[in-house]
Amino acid sequence: MSHVLEVKNIEKYYGNKSNLTKAIAGISFNVETGEFVGIMGASGSGKTTLLNCISTIDRVTAGNIIINNQDITKLKGNKLNKFRREELGFIFQDFNLLDTLTAYENIALALTIQKVNAHEIDKRVKGVAEKLEISDILNKYPYQISGGQKQRVASARAIITNPKMVLADEPTGALDSKSARQLLETFEHLNQNLGATILMVTHDAFTASYADKNHTNQKKDISKRNQYVCIKTIK
Repeated sequence: MSHVLEVKNIEKYYGNKSNLTKAIAGISFNVETGEFVGIMGASGSGKTTLLNCISTIDRVTAGNIIINNQDITKLKGNKLNKFRREELGFIFQDFNLLDTLTAYENIALALTIQKVNAHEIDKRVKGVAEKLEISDILNKYPYQISGGQKQRVASARAIITNPKMVLADEPTGALDSKSARQLLETFEHLNQNLGATILMVTHDAFTASYADKNHTNQKKDISKRNQYVCIKTIK
């Protein structure tokens, strides 16, 4: 299998020399094409900061992040925006659906921005909606559908552009147990049947159990200073 993501000894610090916070200190790991990877850790352990750096929302202090053979730590401006738009898919805890757009329009928005023709947009939206069993709600607005349905719409929006990797930050945090299970089953479907590579951050062991490979992000005292390490475990 080929690496879709390579994280090489990255560090992320906040503040200045007199008041320095080490959010990430020396993390390295790989994600292979087609994997469903969970990053698990307690609140404050740096896992969301790690995801933000991988998603290009934040920049590392040191180290390299390579996605699809492209070192994103060296991208800036329009090149970075283009990479984020075309290569990555995002699933947020609070859905981030636009209330003034229907489910169909929310899913189609990324393709519209990329100026894909209307016929192709319709084909792709209806195709992914059928696979995620949300065809019957495409004409409804977010306020008219359940939390679980919103997350399925968000999942469809995340993969509609065929990104190299889908990033999910605490995706079940705002859902009840039934909706959370449905969403995780949707992730399994995206991964196993649609070939999506998924990197998911969570503090919840049940949510992490759905991943093929768990990377546990925890504090560890090394040379009298806290570092953050990723420990691979196989299900």
